[in-house]
Amino acid sequence: MKQQYNQILASPKPFVKWAGGKRQLIPILNENLPESFGTYFEPFLGGGALLFHMLIERSGQKCSISDLNSDLVLAYTTVRDRVESLISSLKNHEKNYQKDSKLYYYSIRESNPRSQIEKTSRLIFLNRTCFNGLYRVNSKGKFNVPLGKYSNPNIVNEDNLRSVSRVLQSSKTSIQCCDFEAVLRDAKKGDLVYFDPPYQPVSNTANFTSYTNKDFTYDDLGRLADLCTDLDLKGCKVLLSNSNSKEVADMFSSKPWKINKIRANRSINSNSQKRTGHFELLIRNY
Repeated sequence: MKQQYNQILASPKPFVKWAGGKRQLIPILNENLPESFGTYFEPFLGGGALLFHMLIERSGQKCSISDLNSDLVLAYTTVRDRVESLISSLKNHEKNYQKDSKLYYYSIRESNPRSQIEKTSRLIFLNRTCFNGLYRVNSKGKFNVPLGKYSNPNIVNEDNLRSVSRVLQSSKTSIQCCDFEAVLRDAKKGDLVYFDPPYQPVSNTANFTSYTNKDFTYDDLGRLADLCTDLDLKGCKVLLSNSNSKEVADMFSSKPWKINKIRANRSINSNSQKRTGHFELLIRNY
């Protein structure tokens, strides 16, 4: 039984698909982590690929994760604390979806459930069945992605949800809903802060920053760059992912920043031929 538990515990992966997810880049990110650090902070949590890698590879690692998307933060706490009720709710979604996928999808997209379980199962259901697994909301904060073309979407991944629940329960991980600047208050000398914000667009058609009803703007990028400088002065280790854009490179052109250009695919581009051959920047101060 213990062997089976460890096997399940060893493989948690992101339970939501998120624009800019880092699963494919874990080997490169891992190579760029400092050898030692205190608490790990991730203020743009998203799918949490690096977090789950960290929790498995570094037993006992203290982590502080956060995001401004309150539905996403609620989803993490629900998976951690009430995973069996969540799985039951998702099974209900799956059953109804199989009867009439289009009608059911749009009825759930229009719904506004109040309970913790139903809010989270709605988010995961829509994420698994919407076009390209893209999380996007309009200016009123309403999810507005159309139905995807799936023959058999994986709506209820029970094993992974239980793995995520166990690793979050057994680890020293705090979860908060807050703006990224709050990290300056909490991070101390020697801590590691990883920023994976909505990327600066590299073209007019590549502009995707609508994870919440408040877009991540060029001014926000400036705030982030200033925050990185403040964290550096505080003695924190800072790692940042962003697009291969001139704006980003210019903001981090001076010491102590080191910029690496790395190859990355784009899993949410509607044109599958445009998902490969991209580069992004990995910036650090150590």
